[in-house]
Amino acid sequence: MNKTAWHVAAEAGTLDVLQIIWELAKKNLTREEINNKLLLATDNMNRTAWHVAADGGKLGLLQKIWELAKGNLTREEINNKLLLATYNMNRTAWHVAAEGGKLGVLQIIWELAKENLTTEELKNKLLLATDNMSRTAWHVAAKGGRLYVLQIIWEWATENLTREEVNNKLLLATDKRGKTILHNVRGTDRLNLLLKIWEWAKENLTTEEINNKLLLATDEKGRSAWHIAGENLNDFLGNLMIDEDILQEG
Repeated sequence: MNKTAWHVAAEAGTLDVLQIIWELAKKNLTREEINNKLLLATDNMNRTAWHVAADGGKLGLLQKIWELAKGNLTREEINNKLLLATYNMNRTAWHVAAEGGKLGVLQIIWELAKENLTTEELKNKLLLATDNMSRTAWHVAAKGGRLYVLQIIWEWATENLTREEVNNKLLLATDKRGKTILHNVRGTDRLNLLLKIWEWAKENLTTEEINNKLLLATDEKGRSAWHIAGENLNDFLGNLMIDEDILQEG
């Protein structure tokens, strides 16, 4: 996997080993080597040890490596090679945490992002950043069936994005397969996810947008969300206040 001992310690969550490696590195390596071959060294998935710790939900290590990086790297390196670096389907650590339901990691990244990124970077390279499937972390959370993650990202998004951005780049956005957020909802908590998204849609979209761009929207195979919704379809439809004519048309 092209991992250093530093990566392995981050993956295993062994803070004491990480600390020993750091002390040895300071004694034996140049500053440039510490930066490039330790802090910024990547495995074959293009992940630094910081990303490995994030993927594994190792909060203590995530914070420790960040402290060490902050003391040795430039702001540009921290932002571009840690916070905003992409790997695995062009996803940032933010995407991966959203998919895995790692709320603690998301909260840490959010606080670090607010401290280190500009308003535009926060919006476009975090909240609205998309992976290879054109999905934001919010959409990835829905696909992973993570209601609590979906809710917290929604709160952050509505506080930092314009209404137009929230509507067009979250609620009504489609991925590369033409799927909306409703198409992509998965997981055992699917019904509650659908109902929460429906609640947000009613608060933010016009009736025409809801009907044409959510309820009747079709993916690349010509399927609406109802065709692929599965077992919770009837329960969900029972909670929708829409005309029968619309359903028949879809």
